[in-house]
Amino acid sequence: MTQLDARQARTRYLILLALRWLPSGMLLPVLTLLPLERGLTLSELGLAAAAQGLVVFLLELPTGGFSDALGRRPVMVASGLVSLAGCGLIFVADSFAVFALAFGVQGLYRALDSGPLESWYVDTVQARDPDADISTGLSRGGTVTGIAVGVGALVAGGLVALDPLSSVEALAVPVLVAAVLRAVAVAATISLLVEARPRSGWPALTAAVREAPGVIGGSLRVVRASVVLQGLILIEVAWGFGATAYESLTPVRLAEVVDDAERAGAIMGPAAAAAWFASAAGAALAPRLARRIGITATAAVTRVAQGVFVATMGLSLGAAGIVVAFIACYVIQGASSPMHMTLVHREVTEEHRVTIVSISSMVFQPAAALGLIALTAVGESTSLATAMVLGGVILAAAAAFYLPAYRAERRQAP
Repeated sequence: MTQLDARQARTRYLILLALRWLPSGMLLPVLTLLPLERGLTLSELGLAAAAQGLVVFLLELPTGGFSDALGRRPVMVASGLVSLAGCGLIFVADSFAVFALAFGVQGLYRALDSGPLESWYVDTVQARDPDADISTGLSRGGTVTGIAVGVGALVAGGLVALDPLSSVEALAVPVLVAAVLRAVAVAATISLLVEARPRSGWPALTAAVREAPGVIGGSLRVVRASVVLQGLILIEVAWGFGATAYESLTPVRLAEVVDDAERAGAIMGPAAAAAWFASAAGAALAPRLARRIGITATAAVTRVAQGVFVATMGLSLGAAGIVVAFIACYVIQGASSPMHMTLVHREVTEEHRVTIVSISSMVFQPAAALGLIALTAVGESTSLATAMVLGGVILAAAAAFYLPAYRAERRQAP
């Protein structure tokens, strides 16, 4: 087939991106409530879900080599099929072992899915014009992602509320629909993702896997040489640990307050949708604040604010108060993330940019896994309110690690 032009590539990229994130949005409101409904304890849920983060941590770099060696299209198709299998396992899971396996399979999907679609878009656009502007497409991709996740969560909440399938429990209906949508995404990938690039095959793949430890070691040496990067990486660790408080425990906290898991699932659908739409708004507002107080200060202030809102969810504010604080967390996340990544990119050159960003992602995943294990254990042994407050304190305290970046920014200021 003829090489796609920039406009065609962008259109296909946005379509595939929407189809990729819509099923994820549908799983968002029910993925913690369904295991609890089927008999898992809170600590068992934490241990099972931690499998996803650990698998991503172990396989992120090797699967990147897989994509580089065999091409973007086969990896995208493989990731979709793996996710479809994960949805199937979640739908039928009724024990700790099966749920842990399901989360592990979803972790494999996340590792395979990390990067190939965006890389395909950049490869395709720059194949015709190496100097082509890709920022517009990537920016629109962020907007499409937020909308797709929001719509998916909204539909999931509606499905739980309506319970249209009498033979399937209400919380499992969004999982079934997400699996169908994932199958549609795989078919669309096969049809739309046209790739014209040489493939170096399995030898390059095995070489990439062997070289992964060296890549990680080189990145760690870069981090060791920069106090600023060390602080930013530590923030990623604290962020991963504390983020589980609002990403995973909010539905459980809401179910505790309303005393009904299905009602909580129905509420979490529109709440998660609103949160993702609010995240896009936060990202749009962040540059204005940064122009007033600086990028580092904006990152630090928003991190503290996020911790405060997470801790607020642990207070007895009723269902409405939890939902408002949850949405506020995502407004802050939308504002904080681009500022944080701007600081990371300031500290690295092109030679190390991808590996340093990968290290940031890699430390986030095991930290999130450990956070889920620790906070669910605290929630079970004391109370969910205590776990939420602890997560909020850790998020807010991480702002102190921005101090080296703040000093560097002041030194560079005119």
